[in-house]
Amino acid sequence: MEMTLQVTIDCADAPTLVAFWSEALGYIPEPPPGGHGTWREYWLAAGVPEEELPDGVGETAESIVDPTGRGPRVWFQEVPEAKTAKNRMHFDLKVGGGRDVPLEVRTRRVADTVERLVAVGARVLRVSDEPEAGQYGVTLADPEGNEFCVV
Repeated sequence: MEMTLQVTIDCADAPTLVAFWSEALGYIPEPPPGGHGTWREYWLAAGVPEEELPDGVGETAESIVDPTGRGPRVWFQEVPEAKTAKNRMHFDLKVGGGRDVPLEVRTRRVADTVERLVAVGARVLRVSDEPEAGQYGVTLADPEGNEFCVV
């Protein structure tokens, strides 16, 4: 049996998270299939009843894909309830290069990535700076408060 992986993230504002996570992961908004102008047009053409598509849904991309085709699709599913607690699963953006790379180089790579992501809407939650353990990482939150790490 063949299987593909999709990561689904509940959210309040899919377009905001599509823009943020496209930048964070180097992904692109997933274009609608079959030459359709929007996902809404595609879903209607596929037979999804209009009443099942709330106003605005599908007018902009609600998923992102790895342009190389290697990583999983990420779908941002709009839900009515707000995030209320720490998420149990999160992304680790591994930009440092691993323990074979000198700590000062890894630290600079992490800091550069954190600076770039803060500029597009992330906020820093915690910094783990443990040079005696050879570790540097930062925990951030995306624009809706979903936590992730840059290491």
